[in-house]
Amino acid sequence: MPKPTKGARLGGSAAHERLILSNLARSLFEHGRITTTQAKARRLRPYAERLITKAKKGDLHNRRQVLQVITDKSVVHTLFTEIGPRYENRPGGYTRITKIGNRRGDNAPMAVIELVEALTVAQQATGEAEAATQRAVKEDALKKAEAPAETEARTEAPAEQAEGSSDAEGTTSSQD
Repeated sequence: MPKPTKGARLGGSAAHERLILSNLARSLFEHGRITTTQAKARRLRPYAERLITKAKKGDLHNRRQVLQVITDKSVVHTLFTEIGPRYENRPGGYTRITKIGNRRGDNAPMAVIELVEALTVAQQATGEAEAATQRAVKEDALKKAEAPAETEARTEAPAEQAEGSSDAEGTTSSQD
């Protein structure tokens, strides 16, 4: 006999929890961001990200699987034509949860869950340039750290060479 998962469920029963998550995911894909309780946002995140991953694949089988969960065809169409391709190069992490204050009536902790904007080509280039700059700064810092040790060694060595070169200069001038 199948047994339900252990722990508290949103809405009380497993069926009600599935409906709540389905409606939350529909609203998230329709509006791009929603305000809900932190518990619901934490439960929605992996649920929505799995649906977005299926939308990225874009085949008929995955579309039918998403339609079993989200029954609104216009939202599924939006998911497969706009949201899925937007995250084509992103390996995961399509949503962001931001905690906001507590709800006024019952003091429930609230959060905003939103779809993360996909990186544009310009943003990716900027990120790569910033990373290269940071690497260059680190390399310069390492060179500067090594440079004082080398300069100390060089300052000692030229002093010895200067003594030897003055002797050599004296011998050359006396021969002239």
